[in-house]
Parts: sequence; structure tokens; C-alpha cells
Amino acid sequence: MSDTDPLQSSSSAKDARAEAGAWLERREFTSWSAEDQAAFDAWINASPSNAVAFLRIEQVWNRADRLRALNRPMRESAPAPQPSPLSLLPKLAAALTMIAAIGFGAYMLGTGEKAYETAIGIRKTITFADGSKVELNTDTLLRARVTESGRTAELVKGEAFFQIQHDAAHPFVVMAAGYRVTDLGTKFLVRRDGARLEITLVEGSARIEPAEKDIHAKPAVLMPGDMVVATAQTMTITKKTTPALANEMAWRRGLLIFNHATLEEAAAEFNRYNSQKLVIASPSVARRTIGGTFPTSGVEEFAEVAKGVFGFHVKTNGNDIVISP
Repeated sequence: MSDTDPLQSSSSAKDARAEAGAWLERREFTSWSAEDQAAFDAWINASPSNAVAFLRIEQVWNRADRLRALNRPMRESAPAPQPSPLSLLPKLAAALTMIAAIGFGAYMLGTGEKAYETAIGIRKTITFADGSKVELNTDTLLRARVTESGRTAELVKGEAFFQIQHDAAHPFVVMAAGYRVTDLGTKFLVRRDGARLEITLVEGSARIEPAEKDIHAKPAVLMPGDMVVATAQTMTITKKTTPALANEMAWRRGLLIFNHATLEEAAAEFNRYNSQKLVIASPSVARRTIGGTFPTSGVEEFAEVAKGVFGFHVKTNGNDIVISP
């Protein structure tokens, strides 16, 4: 990429999104007067980007209302208390996700475990009674049981960042892809893509070992910066720098940071967070590398960079954005 960051021009768009969220919150949850309408009209007319930002966030809000209605149980003995959405829109606009805080499911299982699930593009933080926290990334399913007698979780799919309150008598154990991770006073990141497992140790220490007899990897104690890549056949440990760790966890701020990533790798990351998919139509395009910071929802921004910086052809085909030479 050139020395000039092609995303610098998006700062005004980010401001417009934040302001749009504030206007929608004000309209939905306060008394809307004629003076408010006049001020809103003036803001809309001040810039085309304001109108576009408001229409987009209003569409997300309306979709959120529909999904909340669909998620209501068929029978309720009493109306369930609903969290106030007053603070949702500004926070999400600031995080550049442009996604309403919906699509998160939490439900009890017959075993006494509780399952926590996020939809595509949704992030959610869980706080357990012991003070431990787990941040779920997009399209993630976690089953957990945290009681006075034991603390266990299984990452079925997706990605989660664990911040565990240490208790030597009751270690926190995470199961994923045939491996067991035991907390030794830890902050760590776990990502599961099918049979492939990535574990990155951020703070403290943790022990990883096979949990199934047909996996023959040797147990290891991880220290800060250690990254494990494990499958049923192999387990390797490498060391990550502090900047690399920060980039890997940028999703917690609603961002994706690429440093010499191929377009194929970048597209795969965007596709984890969005229903609109990037399709790389040529091996020559797939091999090109890119660096930069994007919002997780920035599929269109990424396509514009591919077009403007590399000169690639970009075409929308239904729900796909196809990038070709």
C-alpha cells in the first residue's frame, strides 16, 4: 500500500455514524419535539454522508426490533425484564460495528451447563459469579458451568477471550477440539475452526494437554506471548510479539488489523463477521498482500481499497462482492 492511508478519509464517515446513533437514540427514547425535528433535519441536510449513516443505522435498529420479537419465548409466566438499549447505539457506532447488540443467545442445558451463542457479526461479554469474564467473538458457541465445586467450559466453535479469576482449588478448565486448557491465573485467547485450535496466552500461565487418548501431543505450560496451533495430529508453539498480540485481539475493539496479509486471508477474516461475503476470483488476486486497519463490518471499504490501490475489478453479485483482476 502507499504511504497515504486510504482509510484516513473514513474519519468523517465514522463521525457521521456516531452522530447518527446519537440522533436515533434521542428519537427513540426521549420526547421528540418540533425543535428536535428541525435540528435533525438540518443535520441530515448538512451532508449526504449524514443521511446515508442515519439510514443504515436505522435499518439495523429496525432489524434488531424484528429479531427481538422473534426471540421472545412462546409462553411467559411474567414479562421478562429487558435491558435498556439507551447505551447500545453510541457504543456500537464508536466501535465501528454498525450492528445492534442482538443475536446473542444464552440458554440452560439439561446437564446444568449454560450455553452462550453469538450470531455472525455479534460480540458479547459474559461475567460469571466468580468474577471471571469471557468475551465471545462473532459466530461463537460456548458451553460453561461455573459453580462453587468446579469451573468448566467447552468452546464448540468460534473465538473467545478468557479473563479468569484464579482459584487454585478450583481451576478453570476449557475444552476445545480434543484439548484441555487449565487456567493457572490467566488471560488467554482461544479460537476453534473445526478441528484446528489456536490458543494465545496473553497474561499469566496456562497448561495445555490432550483430552482424548488418540491425540499424542505432549502437555505444555504456556507463558505470555506463546501461541499454540493444534490439530488431532500435531501441536506447535511459537512466540508472538506484543504488537502482534494486540493486532490479533483488535476484534475486541471492532477492528481487523492486517500486516502483510494476503487478500485471501483478509477476505476470510471479513467473511467471519459479515453476511455479505468477499469472493477472491483469481489466484493472482488472492496472493497480493495488504496492510491496514478496518472495521470488522468494513467489507465495502476493503473492496474499495482493493479497487483503488491495486486496480482490481470489484463487482457485487447478490450477497457477494467479487474481486477479480
